[in-house]
Amino acid sequence: MLSLIDSANPWLVAVGLNAILLGLVGIAPKKLLTTAGLFHAWLLGILIWGTLGWQGYVVVMFYFLVGSGVTRIGMAQKEAAGIAEKRSGARGPENVWGSALTGALCALGVGILNSGFVLADSQSLIPSFQSLLLLGYVASFSTKLSDTCASEVGKAYGKSTFLITTLQPVPRGTEGAISVEGTLAGVGGSIAIALVAWGVGLINLLGIVWCVLAAFVATNLESVIGATLQSKYTWLTNEVVNILNTLIGAIAAMLLAWFWTSTIA
Repeated sequence: MLSLIDSANPWLVAVGLNAILLGLVGIAPKKLLTTAGLFHAWLLGILIWGTLGWQGYVVVMFYFLVGSGVTRIGMAQKEAAGIAEKRSGARGPENVWGSALTGALCALGVGILNSGFVLADSQSLIPSFQSLLLLGYVASFSTKLSDTCASEVGKAYGKSTFLITTLQPVPRGTEGAISVEGTLAGVGGSIAIALVAWGVGLINLLGIVWCVLAAFVATNLESVIGATLQSKYTWLTNEVVNILNTLIGAIAAMLLAWFWTSTIA
């Protein structure tokens, strides 16, 4: 089956497959995406499949399904406390790109390198660039799933929540709050999606380590941003913070891999 898909035009496959899958999501009893969110997810899915194939698509689908499921943990309790995601967790366009813009840019970079639109004397560097961009792609979603798991599990089950900058107790759902339960869930989420990416061949075993470390650093830095800056600047919305979070995770993983390779070379 996969060999037939691989031999077909990836962009045509992407258009048809995403239309079918997102059509099913659209008629599902539990709304995972708004109407506008469905369209933007369709565009994202086409880009990912067209540039990274089914392997990249598996990673983004894993994030979407697990992230959506985690968001609904303790939903009634979180809604009663006023700390639940808006629209009962249904993703709109801002959520789609807040979570996936960094990954989409990494995928686009891989697509450009594969297309041949590069200088001839750069050909020898393409494999290393591709591997770094693939690592950045995985790390961005590893970071976002870590953030989602940490936030949603912490809001639902965190026994004690502390402000990351002062370690003073704060109510659940406070911007910049962390908990042991949420932190462990975040690490688990980053490991899970990195293992999926390794399983489909996007990264190697060492890449799992870089993704998990980068996700941990980026998720905690996001909490610092939430605790110190988000309330001061109106433009620093949750979606903008999510973009910064995934960008930090992707860059951190790429730098770790580059530094490691340079050290042992």
